[in-house]
Amino acid sequence: MAVRIGELARITGTTPRALRHYEEAGLITSRRAGNGYRIYDEGAAVRVRNIRELLAVGLTLDDVRAFSVCLDGDVAASPPSEKGLRVALDRLAVLDARITAQTEARDRLATALARAAGGRPASAR
Repeated sequence: MAVRIGELARITGTTPRALRHYEEAGLITSRRAGNGYRIYDEGAAVRVRNIRELLAVGLTLDDVRAFSVCLDGDVAASPPSEKGLRVALDRLAVLDARITAQTEARDRLATALARAAGGRPASAR
C-alpha cells in the first residue's frame, strides 16, 4: 500500500513539513507520482514512527542516522550497536550538561529575584 504525504503524516501523527525534512535528511525516501506528489511505501509509517520515537527521547536527526539499520523494525527490541550506544551516550551527556546549565541559570535568577524582593523567596512555580 503506497500513501501520499498527507496520509503518511496523518497516520504517523506528524506533519508533511516534518516528513519533507526527514526526507531531506536522508532518513526516509519517496517516489514521485505522475502529478509530482510524493508517494511513500507501506514501510514508511514504521520508519517515521521510529524516527519520531528517537527524536522524542532527545536525539537529533543526525543522531538518528546511527540507528538507520533498525528504523524499519522494532527499534527498542533491536540489539544496540556500538555506534548507536555511543551516539546515545553522547546525547545523554549533552542533555545532562544543558540541564545543569539551565538549573544554574534558574538558581541565579531565583537568587536575584529574592534579593530584589527584599529577601523573600521568589515563587514562580
